[in-house]
Amino acid sequence: MKVVIIGGDAAGMSAAMQVVHKREDASITVLERGGIYSYGQCGLPYYLGGTVDEAEDLIARPVSFFRDKGIDAKTYHEVTKVESDKQLVHAFDHESSSEVLFNYDVLLCASGGSPVRLPVDGADLEGIHTLKTIPDAKAIKDDLGQTEQITIIGAGYIGLEVAENYLEQGKKVRLINRSDKLGSNFDETVSEALRKEAEKHGIELHLHEDVTRFEGENGRVARVVTTKGSYDADGVIVAVGISPNTSYLEGTGVHLHYSGAAIVDPYMRTNVANIYAAGDCATQYHRVKEQHDYVPLGTHANKQGRVAGANISGERKTFQGIVGTAIMRFFDLTAGRTGIGVSEAKETGYACSVKVIETHPYADYFPGANKMKLQLVKDDASGRLLGIQAVGTTGVDKRIDAASVMIYNNMTTTDIQNLDLSYAPPYNSTWDPVQKGARAFK
Repeated sequence: MKVVIIGGDAAGMSAAMQVVHKREDASITVLERGGIYSYGQCGLPYYLGGTVDEAEDLIARPVSFFRDKGIDAKTYHEVTKVESDKQLVHAFDHESSSEVLFNYDVLLCASGGSPVRLPVDGADLEGIHTLKTIPDAKAIKDDLGQTEQITIIGAGYIGLEVAENYLEQGKKVRLINRSDKLGSNFDETVSEALRKEAEKHGIELHLHEDVTRFEGENGRVARVVTTKGSYDADGVIVAVGISPNTSYLEGTGVHLHYSGAAIVDPYMRTNVANIYAAGDCATQYHRVKEQHDYVPLGTHANKQGRVAGANISGERKTFQGIVGTAIMRFFDLTAGRTGIGVSEAKETGYACSVKVIETHPYADYFPGANKMKLQLVKDDASGRLLGIQAVGTTGVDKRIDAASVMIYNNMTTTDIQNLDLSYAPPYNSTWDPVQKGARAFK
């Protein structure tokens, strides 16, 4: 069995290792357009900030590891086209500057996503960067290491984490965002706390501004022009999201989500025979929205890759979907979410109720028990918890992870009040904050 995998990171290599362990007769070829396999993309902001000393520390397994397992792990092979009727993959080998062809019995698309670039004049000037790969991070560090002022465009997870890391290095940070809030995936309850934290630490915020062009001098960026002003810029990092790498599927008949991701079933199969997809180039079924969604995260990529590899090997395993769980640190705050927010609930068609509470994560008399803020969303028809968002200095991670299990299992706010959760003054109060929020619904 000839298995060809496009992409050598989380989803692709999780699948490859499943096939290695389960099918001795399989011939596995992986086509990676870069030179690095299996690395932690989420750690890149912390490499820029110096928390992670070396970029190579982010590599989970080098390409040699997979080659030792018998996998033909190729580097600098960029896939340009798939002929699904012939079961043929076209790739460009950047090292030999030649096109190469690969036949497959089974194809896994695990090609990830690429940073969105702003479609404005001057976007190709030197000094404008995106952050997705280790080479990206090294280029940023080399180019902006001595720069005193950094302009970041975008206030999602990456934008905020990069802002924090550079400010802690003593740099001046300007952050420009097209919406009027920080944290694109959070509701106002959390985003307002993030805004106050940014202002407290001296980040220069420009919200509700669209970048209209970049201006340069001698080929390098010198200014960022927006709908509200013009700002001098020594260096720019654009962090406005990613889009799935699926252009090579044009003409295959593979159905694509409106995001551009390949639509997959629970077995990670596309609608075209012998083509699977997983990770940041594929959809994830959202258990609360009950529809295909596009939420590119490493946790999903690893799970989907493992499921795809098992099914390619002849087993029957399913990906059970996501509930939208995510968390981030921003200076002294932790912000997290799981399930859906208010606007998502309304867009999905839920009639919902919302409660926001402020409470201590531990016994209120215990040192360090600063208050946290929680927002809970309940489905009025069934009474089940649809989503929770939380922000605070401590205890947020515990509540988000517990709530993700509640939402995964369709628990109602009454069910949640009946849970037997751990209590001791250093860890909790007699009523857990999520339970307090559940009690707030009448």
